[in-house]
Amino acid sequence: MDAGQVAALVAAAFFAAGMCAAVYVLVKLAGLIAAATAVVTGYQAAAEDLMRRAGAAVDRADEQLARTAALAESVGQVSASMTELSEQVSVVSDTVRLIAAGLGAPVLRLAAAGHGFRRALASRRADRADRTGRAGWVDRAGGSRQAAPAAPAGPRRALRYRAGR
Repeated sequence: MDAGQVAALVAAAFFAAGMCAAVYVLVKLAGLIAAATAVVTGYQAAAEDLMRRAGAAVDRADEQLARTAALAESVGQVSASMTELSEQVSVVSDTVRLIAAGLGAPVLRLAAAGHGFRRALASRRADRADRTGRAGWVDRAGGSRQAAPAAPAGPRRALRYRAGR
């Protein structure tokens, strides 16, 4: 073997070793590409699921906003109704004040006269009973008469004893 052939043999050996290294690197690169593809596919599936859930959350938020808008509208209507009712009550209370101012004094006088009349009648009835000689327990207001017991019926009732004259 001469030197040219040895050089060719050494070059062939280096070329073969280089090709083996290149094939090894390509096989490892193919595995890396397969793993990267699996990871990207997994991320894609997760991203699709996340987008689907985000879309559902947006749909629910949209529905809730629609409900909230309906509630706000009904609250606005209730507020307007309450304002109208308040105005009507104010008008009615003004009318009642006018009526009370105009009729209050005469009605009060009539009630006072009726009370005085009832008191006078009760007093006259009590005096008539006293003239006949009947004694008994009489309400302080001059109301109903009871037979005279030995002692007052109870401490809760305000009675006075009216003796015959």
